[in-house]
Amino acid sequence: MRRQFSFAALLIVLTASALAASDAGAKRWAIVYLREPTLIGSTIVQGPVIFTHDAGRMAKGEPCTTVQLFEPGAGPVEEIAAFHCVSRTASAPRRFTIRTRPNHELGYGCVLVEYQFAGDTEAHGVPTPAEGH
Repeated sequence: MRRQFSFAALLIVLTASALAASDAGAKRWAIVYLREPTLIGSTIVQGPVIFTHDAGRMAKGEPCTTVQLFEPGAGPVEEIAAFHCVSRTASAPRRFTIRTRPNHELGYGCVLVEYQFAGDTEAHGVPTPAEGH
């Protein structure tokens, strides 16, 4: 597993931006700073990452979410996860949000469970290995 550590402990949203989600081919993305070691797929990451959701890929049944390491000034540098999200309807948040659970398996950090873009009523769940996405 790839590990990146810093001294922070919480999630801070650096910036978030999105295209109109009404288009079936729309891509939405947000750059966030993960202050706590966070398991996403099979990778533990901490620091700046970019979440991208591609509605066109979702409509085709392909992996619609990618998470990449983000280098300020350089942009995305390495993909750390790609998966077909588990969509559900939720109240639209004012800003990009993630939902996590404690990482009991490792005894530290957290596990990404879901993410949601600002102003969007669609929440994007992270599939569990048993779901096979």
